[in-house]
Amino acid sequence: MRSIWNGAISFGLVSIPIKLVNATQNRSVSFRQIHLADGGRIRYRKVCELDEQEVPASDIGKGYEYPDGSIIPITEDDLAELPLPTARTIEIVAFVPGDTIDPLQLDTAYYLAAGGAPAAKPYVLLREALKRSKQVAIAKFALRGRERLGMLRVVDDVIAMHGLLWPDEIRAPEGVAPEGDVTVREAELDLADALMDTLGSVDLDSLRDDYREAVEEMIAAKAEGEPAPKREPAAGGKVIDLMAALENSVREAKGARGERTEPAEPAEVKRLSSRTQQAKKTTPRKKAASAKTSAKKATGAKKAAPAKKATSPGRKRRPA
Repeated sequence: MRSIWNGAISFGLVSIPIKLVNATQNRSVSFRQIHLADGGRIRYRKVCELDEQEVPASDIGKGYEYPDGSIIPITEDDLAELPLPTARTIEIVAFVPGDTIDPLQLDTAYYLAAGGAPAAKPYVLLREALKRSKQVAIAKFALRGRERLGMLRVVDDVIAMHGLLWPDEIRAPEGVAPEGDVTVREAELDLADALMDTLGSVDLDSLRDDYREAVEEMIAAKAEGEPAPKREPAAGGKVIDLMAALENSVREAKGARGERTEPAEPAEVKRLSSRTQQAKKTTPRKKAASAKTSAKKATGAKKAAPAKKATSPGRKRRPA
């Protein structure tokens, strides 16, 4: 793999020459923009707004734009004079437990390769120290003209580094959580736990990008002049019986693992009226209390009923 950056890890008084290598690759299908009339490629040219002339790369520089639209030119010499001690150094500043790093901060991943034979021993020393301590190293480094934060950890026999976002780059999740008082029953949580236990042993290597495969199939078919294969869209957008859906999900997950289960029933789609929704808000305890109150009222009514007047023997009762 080709290195994208050469430098050294600064570990106290120890300096470890390393090479930075991309640990990931983008496998998504990319498209070109074309002219619909004739299929020709659409290309972008860099044009100056003042003279409307195309500008070659050698005549293009940097500038900072203020909110009012004015631009301050910034030269490479200006940037070179800035203090950037991590320009060629990954400077370890702390060692912390891995679970203290918020996954929201994780960014691009890299592999760190030892830069030659002399770097092998200090490289292995740092690797084994990270393994034994069960910690990760927090470091500062500079890449593509800006200083960044990084996290070093061990992957197999290699030191990997994740670029980290700075803490002030993480937005607070304001207005994202559901509004209102939402209550979840214990029975629903029990079924959700059962489903999580059933799905907990998935093999990540078996997961595939279904959308990318469908796009590749469609491109291959169109290249051969054949109609694109049709795939059934995933069902969604329905309000379903949550309990039934959870129960059926548990059955299907167990069935996929070869466990014997009862046949799953389709989840019922329910359209709840306002009266039904109001009734569902009554808890079982309140329903029981309401039933007892009704029974007491009925008993009291029977006791309070007036006794019938006795009919004299000589008087006939008038028909009702």
